[in-house]
Formats: sequence, C-alpha cells, structure tokens
Amino acid sequence: MWLRKLSLINFKNYSEAELNFSAAVNAFTGNNGAGKTNLLDAIHYLSLCKSYFNPIDGQQIKHNHDFFMLQGVFNKDGQEDVVSCGLKRGQKKQFKRNKKEYLRLADHIGLFPLVMISPNDISIIIEGSEERRRFIDNVISQTDHQYLDELITYNRNLQNRNALLRQIAVSGKYDPALLEIFDEQLILSGNRIFEKRRAFMNVFTEIFNKHYHYISDGAESVGLLYDSPLLRADFSEALKQNLERDRVMERTTVGIHKDDLVFSLGEMPLKKFGSQGQQKSFLIALKLSQYTFLQQRKGFKPLLLLDDIFDKLDENRTRKLMKMVSDEDFGQIFITDTSRSRIEKIFSEIDFPVSIFDIHKGEVGSETVHR
Repeated sequence: MWLRKLSLINFKNYSEAELNFSAAVNAFTGNNGAGKTNLLDAIHYLSLCKSYFNPIDGQQIKHNHDFFMLQGVFNKDGQEDVVSCGLKRGQKKQFKRNKKEYLRLADHIGLFPLVMISPNDISIIIEGSEERRRFIDNVISQTDHQYLDELITYNRNLQNRNALLRQIAVSGKYDPALLEIFDEQLILSGNRIFEKRRAFMNVFTEIFNKHYHYISDGAESVGLLYDSPLLRADFSEALKQNLERDRVMERTTVGIHKDDLVFSLGEMPLKKFGSQGQQKSFLIALKLSQYTFLQQRKGFKPLLLLDDIFDKLDENRTRKLMKMVSDEDFGQIFITDTSRSRIEKIFSEIDFPVSIFDIHKGEVGSETVHR
C-alpha cells in the first residue's frame, strides 16, 4: 500500500498544495515552522481520521478561513482509493472513501494503516499511563475493529458507573442492585479488552526486543512489561474489594483504564535513568515494532512517517535506522528534516534513492530525486 497523491486546501499553514509521491522514500526539508510536519499530519488525518498532534478538528483550519479539505489517492493491490476529509467551522467533519461518506469513522480505521514517529512521542515515556494505553489502543485498533467497539463500550460503562458513584455521594442513597448492573457491564467489556491487550503484548514484546537490539547494536538491555490490575485479581473481585474506596473517591479506581506499560533500562526506570539518545532509541524501536505488528496482521506494509527523528541520535544509529527502514521489509516512507544535505548524505551512504520536497512557509517546491 502507498499514497500516490496528496492535496490540501486551507489545512494549517497551507492555502493550497498538491504533491505526487514515490512509492519508496519521500522527504520534506525546510526550516522549522515551514510546514513539513503539517504534511505528515495531513497524511495521518487521512489514515486515522484525526490529527496526530491536536485533537481539536477546528484548529486544523488555516487562520482566517472557514474550512479545510484533504484528499489522498491510495494505491493498494493495484486498486486506487480516493479518501477525502472536509470540515467547515461549527460543523461535523465529513469523511469519504471513493465519494461515499462513512456513517462511522471507526469503519475507516485500519484500512490504510500508518505509523508515525515524532518528537512528541517522548510523552509515552515521561507522561502518565494514559499515553501508554493510547499507544496500545492505537496499534490494536488498526487490526481489530471489535477492539475499538469494546473500548467505546467500556468507556461509556465507566462514565455511567462514575456518574452513579458521584450521585451516591451527593444524595447519600446507595442502590446496590443498580451498581451491580453497572459492574456487570464494565466487567464484560473490561475482560475482553484485557485479554486482547495481554495477547497483543505477548507478541509485541518479542518484536520490540529484536528491533531495539538492532538499533542499539546490543549496547544496553531494556525491558517492556504490560501491567494491569487484572493480572493480580479477578475484575469482579477487584471491584468488590475497592467499593468503599470508590465511594470515597467518587470514581472507579480499578480496571483496565489503569493499565500501564513499564519501560526499563537494565533494572532501572527508563524515564529517570535513560539518556535522551537511549529514550529516543527506545521510542523508535517501539514504533518500528508497531509497524512490524501491523504488517504481520494486515498482510501488507503500512505507511511510515518519520518526523525530525535525527535529532539526538548518533551517526551510527541514524545510519542503521535508515538502512533498516529503506530495506524491503518496509514500504513507503515519509521523512522531515531541517537539513536537505543531511538527507542527501544519509541516502547516498546507504545507496538508496529519495524524493525530496523543499518546503517554505506553507509552499511546496518542486520535487527532486536524489540518487
């Protein structure tokens, strides 16, 4: 699968742009703020129905304009699909494939799988567990529509249970029968999500270890573990044991919404003891493992988007990474970098062609192919 063409109107800092891509490596070069990352985000939007960086759709519209339009032409198995997205201020966004509008955006997720690697990914390491759960959910959702539906159901049940706990606290009226109904609903969807996450991590961890060993040349030992309250107790029993605490806190304190991933360097927490380079290598290995998992499950190669990844990586790791992603195991790749000469040097060293687009203040220069 690859993206042959991308068109933008009033998207972020672009008034209008149209780009035709190669099926291999495409690079966007230019100064910071030129709009390189915005092109990656437009591709992400067409694949996953949302921005990678900003959840508020209206803020993707160019300043002082009333709408934006995106369109991409994807080629998969020799067939072309035209995917388009439009949003007018104050209205619901429209998403279409081959001119047919989706009734549910969830039905689009996974058709054109994508992996993005960005400096923003550091939040997966340094922020709270929600970021790491979001990472797991993003990977599984692109391969399992039922999982996405279960997540929606679980979150709705969780909101209902939390609302009841707050109501009990305010009114002082405790209805155990009603709480039991909410518990049963939460347990049903929660157990299904837990089993899917556990099965995913059993496969994913092995893939991750191979990628990190390659990128780091085996220089250090790292760990990746799945942690869930449901690994230590049955969900039903856990809810009963924590009922009084839940009533005091006025929210559900146990469940798969508390799941986490534990990252370690040697025996120490990666967040505290990993260097910037080690943390970046860990994140790249994490995302490349996502790519490999998606490819294995989908049976074709997803898109790979690499945003400003050369910063904080030494020359050896940079060269190994580019040699690896340019290999036949990977499909179409999009890269951003402030230095055109660095892109040319890297791909000359690994003897691989790259299509380079110079970006300047929301304007796309002519494409050149560097061999």
